[in-house]
Amino acid sequence: MNWTVKKFDALTPYELYAILQLRSEVFGVEQNCVYQDMDNKDQVCFHMMCWENNALVAYTRLVPPGVSYTEPSIGRVVTSRDMRRCGLGRTLVEKSIAEILKLYGQTAIKIGAQLYLKKFYESFDFEQSGDVYDEDGIPHIHMRRK
Repeated sequence: MNWTVKKFDALTPYELYAILQLRSEVFGVEQNCVYQDMDNKDQVCFHMMCWENNALVAYTRLVPPGVSYTEPSIGRVVTSRDMRRCGLGRTLVEKSIAEILKLYGQTAIKIGAQLYLKKFYESFDFEQSGDVYDEDGIPHIHMRRK
C-alpha cells in the first residue's frame, strides 16, 4: 500500500477523480445520502490517500483550523467496500491524526462523526462533545480529541 498526503493544488486530475469517485461511491450511493459533497473546503485542505494497485482504497480530508471548526479536523473518512474489516480504517485514522499533529502541532482535533462510529473514534481518544444532530438524514455527533 502506498500512502500519500497532498495539498489540493498538488493533486493530479487522476487523483482528484479517484477521490471524488470513492466519496461518491460510499457516501452517495452506498449510504444513499444526497448532499453537496463538493463544499469548497477541499481547496484549502490536505488530502490523505492510500493506494493499492493504482486504486484509491482509503482517504481522509485534513481540514485546517478555522475552516470547519476552531480546531483542525479530519473529514470525509472513507475506505472502499472491498477493503473493510481488515484494519485499514484504523490505520487511516491513526495516520490522519499523526499528520494533523505534524501539520498543526500538539492541538485538539474536532470531528463530526456518524453516531454508529462513536466507539471506533473513542478508541482514538475522541470524546463526544454535544448532542446528536442530523446531517443529511444520518445521526452524527461532534467529537473532540484533546
